[in-house]
Amino acid sequence: MIKVAINGYGTIGKRVADAVAAQKDMKVIGVSKTRPNAEAFVAKQRGYPLYIADISKKAAFEKVGLTVAGSVEEMCKAADIVVDATPGNVGATNKPLYEKIGVKALWQGGEEHELTGFSFNSSCNYKDAIGRQFVRVVSCNTTGLCRIIHEVDKEFGVTHVHAIMVRRGSDPGEIKKGPIDAIVLDPVTVPSHHGPDVLSVLPHISITTMAMIVPTTMMHMHAIQMTTKKTVSKEQVIELINKHPRLGLIKKSAGLKSTAELKEFAMDLGRQRSDLWENCIFEESIYANKNELCFFQAIHQEADVVVENVDAIRAVMGMEKDAAKSIAATNAALNFKTIQNNH
Repeated sequence: MIKVAINGYGTIGKRVADAVAAQKDMKVIGVSKTRPNAEAFVAKQRGYPLYIADISKKAAFEKVGLTVAGSVEEMCKAADIVVDATPGNVGATNKPLYEKIGVKALWQGGEEHELTGFSFNSSCNYKDAIGRQFVRVVSCNTTGLCRIIHEVDKEFGVTHVHAIMVRRGSDPGEIKKGPIDAIVLDPVTVPSHHGPDVLSVLPHISITTMAMIVPTTMMHMHAIQMTTKKTVSKEQVIELINKHPRLGLIKKSAGLKSTAELKEFAMDLGRQRSDLWENCIFEESIYANKNELCFFQAIHQEADVVVENVDAIRAVMGMEKDAAKSIAATNAALNFKTIQNNH
C-alpha cells in the first residue's frame, strides 16, 4: 500500500483524498488543515488523521472536538508521497520541507512548471514521470486541453491549436470572489498562460490561447479550433473520443446545452460531489471539414485533475509502469465511466 499524505484539504485536496482512499493500492495516512472549519469536520467524518502546520493552534482544533494527530512535518515523515494541494504559490514554500525529509511530492497547476521541472498528464507523459521525486500535475484547463490535443495529434497530426477559455469566476464555495456583473479579460494579452502550460507537457504543439472569466461557478467552457495534417471527419473524432477513458461525449440525445444542465445531470447520475472527471465535449458542436476541427468542451475545474493526481502517485512510486493500466485502475475504483456511457 502506498502511504499518501494530503497537504491541504480544500477543494482539490479533499477530492484527491477520497479518490486515493478508494484505490486498492493506496492509503490516506493523513490530511492537513490550517484552521478548524467545516472541511476539517468532513476529514474527521471520513476517518482521515488530521495534521496541522502550526502546532500552536492545536488547542483551537481540540476545543471544537477535532483531534490533532500531529504536525505537517510528522505527517510527511510517515508518508511515501505527499500530494501538495495547498493554494497556488503556497505549495512552492513547502518544497524545502519535502527535500529535507526526502519524501516524494506532487504539486498542482497553481505552481510554476519550474518548481519541479516536470509537468504531468496521465494520457501524455505517464512513463516519463516514473520514479521522479517531484512532479507537477497541470491545471484543470491544461489537463483538458492536453487530453484532447494529444489524441487528435496522434490520429491526425496537429499543426496548430487556437483555444478560447471561458472560465468560471470562482468555485461554488468561494463567496469572496467575482466578478458579479462583468466579463473580465484574464489576461488582456495573448496568449494566456494556458498555451505555454500545454507546452510543458506537449512541447511540439503549436498553440495560441485566450481567456476570460465570467460570473459563474460551475465549470469552464473551451472553444477549440485545430488545424490538422490529415483530413479529419466528425465520425472519426467521435470514435476517438469514445475510445478514450477520460474524454466524455455529450450526445445530442441528452439535450444538454449548458454547464448548469451538465452538472445537474452528473448529480442525478450519483457522481460524488457531482464531479465530472472527464472532458465534456458537445457532440453537436463538433465541426470537421478537410483539415479543420472545431468543438466546445466543458471542464469541471474541481474534478478533472483529481484522477490525474492518483495516476501521478502510481507513476512516481513506480508501482505501475503502464499508463493505461493505471488509468483503468483509477477509474474502476471510482466507478468512473465516461458520461456517454450514461445516456
